[in-house]
Amino acid sequence: MGNLQLSFACALYDRVQPLYTGEVKPDGIDLNFMPIEEPRPIFDRMSGGQEFDVAEYSSSEFVQRFANKQCPFVALPVFPSRCFRHGFIAINKKSGIKSPKDLEGKRVGVPLYTMTAAIFIRGLLQHEYGVDVEKIHWVQGAVNHAGSHGDPHVLPLLKPMELEYAPKGRSLSDLIEENFVDATLGTSLPESIRHNPDIARLFPDYVELEKQYYAKTRIYPIMHLIAIKRDLYERYPFIATSLYNAFEKSKRIALKKMYNLRALRYMTPWLMRDIDEIYDVFGGDPWPYGVKKNRPTLEALVTYLHDQHLIAEKPKVDDLFVQNYGEVDSWF
Repeated sequence: MGNLQLSFACALYDRVQPLYTGEVKPDGIDLNFMPIEEPRPIFDRMSGGQEFDVAEYSSSEFVQRFANKQCPFVALPVFPSRCFRHGFIAINKKSGIKSPKDLEGKRVGVPLYTMTAAIFIRGLLQHEYGVDVEKIHWVQGAVNHAGSHGDPHVLPLLKPMELEYAPKGRSLSDLIEENFVDATLGTSLPESIRHNPDIARLFPDYVELEKQYYAKTRIYPIMHLIAIKRDLYERYPFIATSLYNAFEKSKRIALKKMYNLRALRYMTPWLMRDIDEIYDVFGGDPWPYGVKKNRPTLEALVTYLHDQHLIAEKPKVDDLFVQNYGEVDSWF
């Protein structure tokens, strides 16, 4: 009997590249890796039409669907994308915003209210800085082009928020320059921050704040996980272990290549310093998979989704992921 043929949509990150090149092959699976560099279309195509067997998928959207029992997918605790978000809050200095609490009562632009990055940023503002995020008026629209952020198929909020759509033909970058919004947050900074001195980060010292935040909370925000169509997993449960092991092996190869400093693999001038920092802050592995090492982050995400009225009850973190018998990470 031949290998199972599976389609897989994901951005071509360094940690999955060995799966794309064939350097790593999942046991019993022929993986048709379809590189799609913008994650939003992957999510939209999965949520709207289940177009792929396996895909990179929004972590918040998965948890929301799981908690609301409207989820045609199962998930692996493999996280293709994660990112600290202190540095992704932009302000117009003319709005009088000096501290996070000053965002209350202001108009804040967001690409998609329900996107994972926005959920983590609101959770950060609420839990670390005491911001009442329900006192913010939200303006939804794409950051650096007019229109919407993708074609999302998201579940509705359980409680209405003060939310309007950006005016037609205007990006959030335009709107923050015009002071139509006082601030923006999400996955991108407005392009206007590069040429307009009035547009700045709320947290200029974001790197140091993020390291302090991680040391205090052990939260390293997880943006995306790996989703598998539920009916496919139920027919072939072995794919959970096969894929988990392959993702783990692929990540280790990427780390090993990055740590080889004889010739810099990436256009990062101070990569040696950055690697030293990875060992100091993360013990050498900045991108752990599995539930155990990511429990504080996953529990925070569930809490924020509940706080922000996207789920009525908080599921247990362990219940979010299907069982797999992945090998122990022996690299570190």
